[in-house]
Amino acid sequence: MESADDVMTPFLLMRAFRGLIDSVHRHLAEEGYPGIRAHHGFALQAIADGCTSVELGARLNVTKQAATKTARGLEAMGLVRREQNESDRRERTLIVTPHGRRLLALSATAFRREVAGWRTLVGDPAVDATLRTLAAVGTGGRGDTDLSDWG
Repeated sequence: MESADDVMTPFLLMRAFRGLIDSVHRHLAEEGYPGIRAHHGFALQAIADGCTSVELGARLNVTKQAATKTARGLEAMGLVRREQNESDRRERTLIVTPHGRRLLALSATAFRREVAGWRTLVGDPAVDATLRTLAAVGTGGRGDTDLSDWG
């Protein structure tokens, strides 16, 4: 295999990311989840076992307004619901619904299937090395669900 010029790194990463995400989105659409985008999955992962819109904003590193807009969109799709916080009646806690949990399970299965395809194409050692490299090269101080500056 020919070595790629280092300058191509961001383009290769983006192409792999888009190919992976596009394939997963096609699978999710076939399973009854049309219109899902990457930021929906990031937000559901960030909500985890529940959080407020303010906490969601902090977890995604976006404004409270952006987090509220995202939460409303997820709620409109039936992926989350809001529950009154028992300790502070002014707050609402975002909870991932069974429909949202099914989406996360389906997407995890689809991601594993796609990476299995990579393993078939280039072999386990190459994929394992790539994943280790990506895990090690840094986040620039960003968390896994940081959506700041996401277009």
